[in-house]
Amino acid sequence: MSQMTLALILFAAMYVLLLIFSEKRWIIALAAAAIFMILGILPLGSAAGAINWNVLMMLGGTMATVELFIQSKMPARMAEGLLKITPNVKWAVVALSLFSGLISAFVDNVATVLMVAPVGLAVAKKIKTNPIPVIIAIAVSSNLQGAATLVGDTTSILLGNYANMSFNDFFWFLGKPGICFAVEAGALMTVPVLLWLFRKETAKVESQTTTQVHDYVPTVLMLGTIVLLIVASQFPNKPALTNGFICCGLAVIGIVYEVLRQKNSGVAVSTVKSIDFKTLLLLAGLFMVIQGMTEAGVIDAVAQLFVKAGQGSKLLMFVMIVGISVLLSAFIDNIPYVATMLPVVTGISALMGIEPYLFDFGLLIGATLGGNITPIGASANITGIGILQKEGYKVNTKDFIRIGIPFTLVAAVTGALVIWLVWA
Repeated sequence: MSQMTLALILFAAMYVLLLIFSEKRWIIALAAAAIFMILGILPLGSAAGAINWNVLMMLGGTMATVELFIQSKMPARMAEGLLKITPNVKWAVVALSLFSGLISAFVDNVATVLMVAPVGLAVAKKIKTNPIPVIIAIAVSSNLQGAATLVGDTTSILLGNYANMSFNDFFWFLGKPGICFAVEAGALMTVPVLLWLFRKETAKVESQTTTQVHDYVPTVLMLGTIVLLIVASQFPNKPALTNGFICCGLAVIGIVYEVLRQKNSGVAVSTVKSIDFKTLLLLAGLFMVIQGMTEAGVIDAVAQLFVKAGQGSKLLMFVMIVGISVLLSAFIDNIPYVATMLPVVTGISALMGIEPYLFDFGLLIGATLGGNITPIGASANITGIGILQKEGYKVNTKDFIRIGIPFTLVAAVTGALVIWLVWA
């Protein structure tokens, strides 16, 4: 049996187990990574390098800052303000989703979920509704608009670097509307989807301002995280761990401040305990497994299927790139997939005698949105589920795909249609 076949079998078995045993995902992912290393699919020397430490540092640091943010009672206060301008529960969910999408266009999707989810939880508690679909809606919305700008997602950065696109090129490129307009069109079309999904949540929203916030430093740190991540994104040659150090650094500042303010070292302990280490371990395991898949040649082999099946048709190739990217990104990390596929779609474009941007943008739309189909398809989804589990809620795969599938299909079809009309 070849390494590629073995890697595929192990990969499939791991994801089936991840879908079935949702509460043991971190153990399953780490066990799969260990098997990959034992069998030599992932060399031991490549294991540490396979892990995206910047993402883990950013995630852990933001979790700590978010805990301080929650303890300051600012999310509850924001929830009260949101409830005042929304007529019922379903519109409250739409408002939260659009809010998270707006933030994620400039800040990493995981950080966006960590920032907005506490507000969603506070809203759900105040109106006494199930928070699971609320947090899922926030997560999938953050995934969608991450492709709108150069700084919104890692895949956008990959495209920008490969196609030599600047920040402004995502808005207006070569005299035509950029990919941002396609993403926003998809986002607008998801509003009716959310209204339909939450159509039964018609309870009136009544809220009075009762929460008092006496400590605004955690809020400043949250806003500082957003601003510094945006500023850091403007420097293309920054160190690889820049975003991680920003998030961890602000978290340390917040912890030290609270210890001094409250004169209680127990604050530091409780804040560190609030970090969801199981989610961090899950992501670490997945990073290693995906690297093993890449080194076994699985991702490259899948990419080559596009070349053979395109048959010279621009429309067929575009539909294939978008459709298969959506499907594959529902189960595999879209970062190595996009990195592998960018040179492939560029080669296809050269053979067909056209500019590569049509296929580049279709690839980004499909790979970014595909993660919304399953709960393990994107780091933001994993983070949202981790937040719910920490609060004592069990999230079934059925709960997620009930929102993820219609959301993804509407957004992907709309975005792809806009790209085709503009760039074909």
